[in-house]
Amino acid sequence: MSTDFISKEVEKIVNTKELEFPLNLAMATAWILGNFKGINLKVLDVAKSSSLTDYFVLGSATNPTMAQSMADEIIKQMRVHGYEVISREGSQKGDDWILLDFGDIIVHVFLDISRNVYDLDNLWENAVEVEIPNSYYFSSDNEEKSDDASGKSYF
Repeated sequence: MSTDFISKEVEKIVNTKELEFPLNLAMATAWILGNFKGINLKVLDVAKSSSLTDYFVLGSATNPTMAQSMADEIIKQMRVHGYEVISREGSQKGDDWILLDFGDIIVHVFLDISRNVYDLDNLWENAVEVEIPNSYYFSSDNEEKSDDASGKSYF
């Protein structure tokens, strides 16, 4: 997946008028997780039940390298839009949960085999789940090529 494609799509989501802050950031991170082939994605609105943050973004990766790549890209893209990670936990080799705290949103990237152990899904079962559009999930190479306005092929 090209860096230009990722940046362009994240920019669209962050700057859309349809999503208010910080939901736009939560949805942008969900898009990154989905397009890095993340599974079991959820965006939970916890603003009314938590003083920690407004949104939790949860996603699972099938291996540690994938989880680390997701976390690194989220940090990179949020930084481009002026948002620095306040706290990053679980970045050591072998960690099965990476937590990225941006203040208004907290992103949780789990290894799929460990997600049930921590069970955040049930812990926050009363939170409102925000629907993630199907278009936020992994796109094909053809979609990326057709989105490139310059006609330049990256593949």
